[in-house]
Amino acid sequence: MKFISPKTDFAFKKIFGSIHSQNILISFLNAIVYDNQNIIQSLTIINPYNPGVTNTIKETYFDVKAFLDNGSTVIIEMQVLNVEEFEKRVIYNLAKAYGNQLDSGQGYMMLQPFIALTIADFVLFEKTEKMITKFGLKEETELFNYEDELTLMFVELPKFKKELSALETLSDKWIYFLSSAPNLEVIPESLESVSEIEAALNIANKANLSNEELEELEQEEKSIRDKKGQISLARMEGREIGLEEGKEIGREQGIGILVKRQISRKFGEIAPELQNQIEQLSLEKLDILGDEIFDLATIVDLENWLANQQSR
Repeated sequence: MKFISPKTDFAFKKIFGSIHSQNILISFLNAIVYDNQNIIQSLTIINPYNPGVTNTIKETYFDVKAFLDNGSTVIIEMQVLNVEEFEKRVIYNLAKAYGNQLDSGQGYMMLQPFIALTIADFVLFEKTEKMITKFGLKEETELFNYEDELTLMFVELPKFKKELSALETLSDKWIYFLSSAPNLEVIPESLESVSEIEAALNIANKANLSNEELEELEQEEKSIRDKKGQISLARMEGREIGLEEGKEIGREQGIGILVKRQISRKFGEIAPELQNQIEQLSLEKLDILGDEIFDLATIVDLENWLANQQSR
C-alpha cells in the first residue's frame, strides 16, 4: 500500500471534509480539540469536498468547516509553509468567519462559538514544548474567561516525536497519522484498532484515488516542492553572498542584492520605481520579502506587497 500525505490541502479535504468523513472528523476533533474526550457525537460538514471540484488556488484560508452538535463551529486549516503574518491571518480568518454568521437584521444572540484549529508543519511557538496549544479571551491577571466565543488552537507537527510503538492516546494516533501516513506500507494494528483512523487510511490509499484526483494531488505536491526548493536556493545564495562579498558590503546590502536576484529570476526586469521601493525597505522587511517572493504570482502582487509595507 501507498498512502498520500494528509498535509496537502487536497488530501486533508478529501480525508476530513468529504460527505463520507463525518465519523472520521468526529473522532479527530474529540481527540485534538476535546483532549480525547467523547464530547462530539454528531456534526455537519459545511461545503463538503467533491472530487474534481477543488480549486488548486487556495481561495479560503481553511480546508474544512463543520457545525458541531454542541453549537460550535470549527474551521480547520492545514498549513505546510510558514508565510508572512501567518498568525495575524489566522486571527482575521476566525474573526471574519464569526462575524459572517449574522445576516442583516439578526441580533447578536444568534452568534455561536467558533473554533479555529490550525495544523502547522512547522514550529510556531519556540517558547513552549507543548505540541497542542489553545488560546481564548481571558482577563489579564486573574485569567477568567470573557465568553467562550472564540478559540484558537494549534498543532505543531514537528514537535511530535513518538514512534509507532509508543502511541498511547487517540490524539497520539491521529497526529502520527498526519505526520507519518506516507511512510506506511500497511495499516499498523495500533491504528487499525481505531475504526475512524483505519477509514482515513483507506481514503488516503493511492489505489483508491481516481486519475483526476492523482493529477490534482501531484500538481499540489509539485507546487509545495517548488516553493520549498526556491526558499532553500535563496538561503543558499544568501550564504554565498555573505561569504563572497561580506568583507566588502554590509548585511543589509547583501540581502538587498539577494532579493533583487530573486525578483529578476521570477519577473525579469522591473520598473525603476519598484527598484527604489525595494532599496528603501528595512533589513527586517527585506528578509520578509526574500521569503514571500515565492508566493507573489505577478508584478501586481509585488506592487501590492510593497504598497502594503509603506502603509504600515
